[in-house]
Amino acid sequence: MHWPAQIRIPATYMRGGTSKGVFFNLADLPEQAQYQGKARDALLLRIIGSPDPYAKHTDGMGGATSSTSKAVIVSKSAREGFDVDYLFGQVAIDKPLIDWSGNCGNLTAAVGAFAIHQGLVEPDRVPQNGHVTVRIWQQNIAKAILVQIPVCNGQVQECGDFELDGVAYPAAEIRVEFIDPADGEGALFPSGNLTDTLTVPGLGTVNATLINAGIPTIFVDAEALGFSGCELQGDINSNADALKTLEALRAAGAVKMGLISDAAQAANRQHTPKVAFVAAPKNYVSSSGKPIDAGSIDLLVRAMSMGQLHHAMMGTAAVAIAVAAAIPGTIVNLAAGGGARDSVVFGHPSGTLKVGAAASRDNGVWRVSKAIMSRSARILMSGAVHVPADSLCQAST
Repeated sequence: MHWPAQIRIPATYMRGGTSKGVFFNLADLPEQAQYQGKARDALLLRIIGSPDPYAKHTDGMGGATSSTSKAVIVSKSAREGFDVDYLFGQVAIDKPLIDWSGNCGNLTAAVGAFAIHQGLVEPDRVPQNGHVTVRIWQQNIAKAILVQIPVCNGQVQECGDFELDGVAYPAAEIRVEFIDPADGEGALFPSGNLTDTLTVPGLGTVNATLINAGIPTIFVDAEALGFSGCELQGDINSNADALKTLEALRAAGAVKMGLISDAAQAANRQHTPKVAFVAAPKNYVSSSGKPIDAGSIDLLVRAMSMGQLHHAMMGTAAVAIAVAAAIPGTIVNLAAGGGARDSVVFGHPSGTLKVGAAASRDNGVWRVSKAIMSRSARILMSGAVHVPADSLCQAST
């Protein structure tokens, strides 16, 4: 019997923030995978190793978690004022599904470095020493992001002393600015309200802040769910009832936000919206064993990603936290003590993170010009991935 050979595709494996994924230059993908459609999805699914009924990604490049089952496609931008276009795919682990509905804020930090390594940023914009601001057009959400990449001797500086909780080793600091992070035409609150009441099967009614900033996010008070806000991954991910309730809450919020028309549709839109629960500061011990003092943080936040509690915090959800915290009256702002603020330090399962946002009210409507955070990024491996050729051919038939 004749079996197909494997094809070789140039790729780079990178960590960005507390995530990692497989990065591609659009021009390096097979022609039929350079466009939206079944061929592209089938190819990327096979590269990552999904769907995997064993949930291990043994036969692919994925890491079998929502933080490590990701694909990124970068291309030189034809849009004036931008260096590159960035497309992100969140790959499901046990389903043949890639969710293209949102961004990955963590991997955004790596996009700037990848763009420079690939020669997608004009050489005269890259200094011999200093920083270069890579101007990124995020295609999933149609938003601008500015990433400040440190440069040493004309090369991307990856090593440094910046520590990011959730990442084992220090690296060079990368400042990320999400410009006008509100979804669509700038409507931060899809219902027009700072808080809404959701009716959730098995839970009843619960107050929530529904916000479109960075990524559509549903914020609720931890106490309303029977949580303390100090939970670690094992506390939630091993609790089938808690996961069921949180997914039901996510579906109810998605309908209220107008992202889906029926709660049943949430199963095919796993990446967005996110669900996060918040609480006032408390002492707790992070997943690494590091004690977190309540006096060092403004609030506690735990967030769900692809049906599981995230080990740290998604970059896009951190944008939503920064924006919601800056607007008096939201559930996030109230958990942080209320009042006007332009930054917060929040506690997550792996430690703490500082985020900031510039919010203002214009004729009764809240708007945010930018949200800011620091991440880091590093190339883990560069070269090529190999994938059976029939994964592409079958999708094209």
